[in-house]
Amino acid sequence: MGVKTDRKMNILLGITGGIAAYKCAELVRLMKKEGFQVKVVMTRNATRFITPLTMAVLSENRVYINLFSTEEEEQQEIRHISLAQWADMVVIAPASANTISKLAHGVADDLLTSTILAFEGEVIIVPAMNKVMVNNSVYKDNALYLLQKGYNFIKSERGSLACGDFGEGRMAEPAYILKFINNRITQASSLSNKKILITASATREPIDRVRFISNYSTGKMGFALAETAKRRGAEVILITGPTFLADIAGIETIRVNTAAEMREEVFSRFKKADVFISAAAVSDFRPAEQFDGKIKKEERETLTLELKKNADILKEAGEEKVNQVLVGFAAEASQLKENGLSKLRSKNLDFIVVNDITREDSGFGVDTNKVSIINRKEEIVDLPLMTKYEVAEYLCGILVSYFEQQSKGLTV
Repeated sequence: MGVKTDRKMNILLGITGGIAAYKCAELVRLMKKEGFQVKVVMTRNATRFITPLTMAVLSENRVYINLFSTEEEEQQEIRHISLAQWADMVVIAPASANTISKLAHGVADDLLTSTILAFEGEVIIVPAMNKVMVNNSVYKDNALYLLQKGYNFIKSERGSLACGDFGEGRMAEPAYILKFINNRITQASSLSNKKILITASATREPIDRVRFISNYSTGKMGFALAETAKRRGAEVILITGPTFLADIAGIETIRVNTAAEMREEVFSRFKKADVFISAAAVSDFRPAEQFDGKIKKEERETLTLELKKNADILKEAGEEKVNQVLVGFAAEASQLKENGLSKLRSKNLDFIVVNDITREDSGFGVDTNKVSIINRKEEIVDLPLMTKYEVAEYLCGILVSYFEQQSKGLTV
């Protein structure tokens, strides 16, 4: 489900148990003033801090607490489904450590968590808790996991806390939350009318019927890019090598094995693409000969493989491009920027993302990346360690700026 870009969109506000729940009165007032339709779901602990009556009056809608209708309520409904279908966006504020843990582990034991599991749109989490809880490694793991799943977080602020401590953990102010929501709505259409072709994961080059040459790429970066571009309104086509990652709803996904298969799928679609992002780790070489059946070790003391170079899909795209924007990824172990610049020039790219694979927290198989992005003007941006979803957001933001400048006739 995409986010509507008008000001009549439906926002479901989830309030969990925490002293910062009192700020939700102002948050709902601001949302209504902006023109949003608002419904509120409260956990039972949330009702200890602010009354449902207050939220009902401000939202001009009934407040939902129970997962199931009570006998006094005339309308019987599958409440978590109907609310999930009504909402265009879910905002959880304040989000307690308990609720964040439930979401990270798929627990659906109340109306709020059940609704979120049934919701296909954008979820914004606004945490609020004690400074020690914010820095607890268990909480950090849960938050990172949700980030990797595409949830959005508004970072808690530093300041005086309800317990008397001073530090990080304060819920963001309502005005800032509203600004964040409006920015996400704007971003939701920022790549509309653009067709983005993305490759992901490794390719496999068969040696015999059971063995192959490949690499450690899992496809996490390419899938994060695909999901992020889709959320920004783009039409996305994802061509992926073997991966354990599931198809993303609303994205045409083509699964291939070899570099030759990936090349064929790319160039059958390349001419109609506005952007080609080559995030796949395509095997540079393949066996010159594929053995029939299975090579039996009992029949050989040694095995020598002759390798042939595969076609360079990205370089070929650079030679054929007309108006397409080309984005490459370079996995490097040394001289990162020098090697990145060399590939940018030789492959006629508009941007290249250089990935440091010598770090344990960056590169293949992990959920974070430490990258530098180089543009056609050879300007370099060094990004801090980020989740792959955060890298995807940053890169999509660069593409938005690129098209905005292009539309103004500026040199890009």
